[in-house]
Amino acid sequence: MTTNINTTIITIYVDGACRNNGSDFAQGGWAAVLENWQDQLRISGSEQTTTNNRMELTAVIQGLKAIRREYACAKVYTDSKYVQKGCTEWLDGWKRNGWRRSDGKPVQNADLWQELDALIQRHTIEFCWVKGHNGHPMNELADRLATAASHGQVVRVRTHAGNTGPVTPQHSRPDELRAIPADEGCACA
Repeated sequence: MTTNINTTIITIYVDGACRNNGSDFAQGGWAAVLENWQDQLRISGSEQTTTNNRMELTAVIQGLKAIRREYACAKVYTDSKYVQKGCTEWLDGWKRNGWRRSDGKPVQNADLWQELDALIQRHTIEFCWVKGHNGHPMNELADRLATAASHGQVVRVRTHAGNTGPVTPQHSRPDELRAIPADEGCACA
């Protein structure tokens, strides 16, 4: 069987936000900005009584769920070391240990990690850490969208690639990002 190395590369910038983190009054928001060479899809959502780490994980999960084609190659940018290290260093060990950390304690947010693990198995993904609040335009956009979502301003909008401008929050169903073949092979394989 021949495998075509030309595949779809989708870049996903994710962020989570949580006001009153971990308290009974916590208001969380997550955002994912998906881009290929032509299109951009911005999605966000909110939850109550949550934590910043749950919102960071939810952003990645929802971003990966928005990819239409199962064989897409994704490059995920996060400013969360928890997410980046969890996906690249800790996940395999947690699974081997029955979703327990090396100290024997249960993995926090195991429900979300298990859901994320299942999505990771369906895609070729590279997880990249980017320093938050450091002027990276797409990370800043994801941050603004997650913060707005934590205030109940949810956005689901499609625009052109490279757009970092503001959007008006909407509550409509998002279009999935169309998978468009890249001119080059998968850079994140």
